[in-house]
Amino acid sequence: MTPLRKNDMELGLQIFPSMSVTDIITIACEAERLGYNQCLLADEGFLPDPYVALGAIAVQTSRIKLGPVTNGYTRHPAASAIAMATLHELSAGRALVTLVAGGAIVLKPMGIPRDMPLIVVKETIEIMRSLWSGERITWKGDRYSLDGARSGMGQQTIPIWVAARGPKMIEQAAELADGVWLMGKADLLPALKIVDLAKTKRQLTRPALRVFQDQVANTPALMEDARVVCTFLLNDSPPRLAQALGISDEKLSAIKQTFAEKGVASAAALVDNALMRQLVICGTDRECAAEMDELEQTHKLDALVINIMSTDLETNLKSLRDVAMMAKLGS
Repeated sequence: MTPLRKNDMELGLQIFPSMSVTDIITIACEAERLGYNQCLLADEGFLPDPYVALGAIAVQTSRIKLGPVTNGYTRHPAASAIAMATLHELSAGRALVTLVAGGAIVLKPMGIPRDMPLIVVKETIEIMRSLWSGERITWKGDRYSLDGARSGMGQQTIPIWVAARGPKMIEQAAELADGVWLMGKADLLPALKIVDLAKTKRQLTRPALRVFQDQVANTPALMEDARVVCTFLLNDSPPRLAQALGISDEKLSAIKQTFAEKGVASAAALVDNALMRQLVICGTDRECAAEMDELEQTHKLDALVINIMSTDLETNLKSLRDVAMMAKLGS
């Protein structure tokens, strides 16, 4: 199968592991069959382990790039570096890691405070790349250290993406990562301005890939899933997103307060269709395809990563196939 693209933009998927491990593997194998370029698996702490699942996927696929969306809080960067090197070898060089700054859903049950996020991400990148050099490393940072550590996996070259929302994290990702992963349609333009400004200010000659993660909702059930995704985005939104959306302080506060007091389902009920359409790709197949075209052309995106999060296998497979078809509409 020819790798899947929408014009010059690659297509990938992020699986939120709310389904069985068997379903995760089935979804990943179908994604490869359809031509998707990346399959990323969220590291959600108390849900199926990404490295175990990705190892199984690696031996059942041959082309698609594979990796976790993980953090430096619940997993020590050195342990993650070795896990990634193992996945890289097992997949014959197809490993890719995306780092996040940690979230309360994972960290709170483990009693881990989300402190020093910029340092955690920066030092995670430095430790991973140091160990992937194959050299013996003694190194000390503000949070982590290595004392004569050396990977038994040898030298590795593994791309690192960083999912970033705050302006300082976006700047750091633009400087250090191989890809800057952004979220929320309305936030793309202001976030990419931060990326471009950071590149100019630091005179960066190696541009990071511009990666956009979004929901593609072309059915009523997926629209409801998208409403939940929007709720998470709004609950942790930087001020520039609220400004781009034109949402009132009162409405945003109501969503956040409802989320805190009654949970995501109740808060999602406050996200109307007009607000949702500013954040996610939704509508008919042709409307979604047109939006994907517009996003790629307007923002020069290198990759679009779609969310796969339903507990129903057939819903997830249909979503994969529909987006693959959309990639061919109007290209």
